[in-house]
Parts: sequence; structure tokens; C-alpha cells
Amino acid sequence: MKKIDIQDSHRRKHFDFFRRMDQPHFGITAEVDITEFLDVVRQSARLRFTPAIVYLISRTAHELRPFRWRIRGEEVVEHEMVRPSFTVPTAVSDVFSFCTVDYDEDPEIFHDRAVAIMEEMKHNPSLEDEEHADNYLFLSAFPWASFTNVFHAMHYSPTADSVPRMVWGKYHKVGDRVMMPLAVQAHHAVVDGSDLGRYYQTIQRHLRHAAEIFENFS
Repeated sequence: MKKIDIQDSHRRKHFDFFRRMDQPHFGITAEVDITEFLDVVRQSARLRFTPAIVYLISRTAHELRPFRWRIRGEEVVEHEMVRPSFTVPTAVSDVFSFCTVDYDEDPEIFHDRAVAIMEEMKHNPSLEDEEHADNYLFLSAFPWASFTNVFHAMHYSPTADSVPRMVWGKYHKVGDRVMMPLAVQAHHAVVDGSDLGRYYQTIQRHLRHAAEIFENFS
């Protein structure tokens, strides 16, 4: 983790302007093409959809620095690694559990680690995050509908956290392609609209090259 020194005077004004807002988060919902990604998942006996999509969502966030920036008072810090914390169904209740997995660049290591923790959370669910930790990505799945917008429950008082939030929804066919809604929300003081644009461009590239990324699962 390192401190980010915002030397650009206009960027500092941008940071201060949005940091003081009561509701400083903003987000975009757009469809991404998962045709090639879904083919890879379906053709593999081992690769599972949820840990695989969580890996790509997390990998994209790691490749774009503002998604690893977190606000601490008047300062901004950059984490080298952020942990996806995503929702999973449980076998002991009709409500979800959080499932936090340490990120690894190796998709095979991450996938197998996620599968093991998902199985554990199925029987020992948790809604606890590490106290005072902000090196998270908050992820959710909404597989029941192909949505066009998402509104998150979160604390705004005394201040809003700066952890990005991503939600994926039910995928559907459009012609010969398979499309999936993906909502990305972030704190506007550290993430700009152009950063969100790069996020969608980057994850779309990863989805189209899923066969190469997950080649060890074939």
C-alpha cells in the first residue's frame, strides 16, 4: 500500500468537490458480451461461472489503478491487492453470505481458492467484513433478471466508503451473441467517468479472450 500524492491541482479540486458530497458514488450499468467466456465455461468440466466471472471483474479492477485507490480522511492510498467480497447462496438460510477471497493473478489459483471458500460459506455463512479494512471490491450477482440499473444499500454517514461495487445479472441472447448486464459503481472523488469507460473496455477484452486466460481449465 502506498500514499497517492495528487499533484494535479485540477484533479485535487475534483477530489475535494466530490469527497464532500453526501452521496459521492456514481455508477453505470451496461451490457457486456460474454459469448466466448460462456463457451469456455460450458466446455470445461472444472471451470465454474461464478469464480471465473469474479476473477475477470477483479483482474480488471487490479489493472486500472483508480479502482485500487481508497480515501482515508484527507488522503488517498493505493492498495497493491484488493479482495473481492461477493455474495453466494447458503444451505442454511434463504439469504446470502459474503464470500471474501484473496486475489491472485493466476486464474487457476484464484478459481480453486474461491471454490473452496464458497463451499465453506454455504454451510458457515458470514456477513462480517474485516474491521477498518478498505482493500475490498464488493460484488453481487442478480441472476433473476437482466436489469438496467442498480441502487446499492450503503452507509453515507459519517462518510461514504470508497470501495467499488460491481453487480452482474441474468444473461440473454441477442442474435447469435450472449449479453450480460454489469453494473459498476465507484466513489467519484477517485474514479472518473473515463475510468469507468476503461473498465468496460478492459473487461470486454478479457471476456473475448477467455479461452487464453483460462487455458489451463480446458
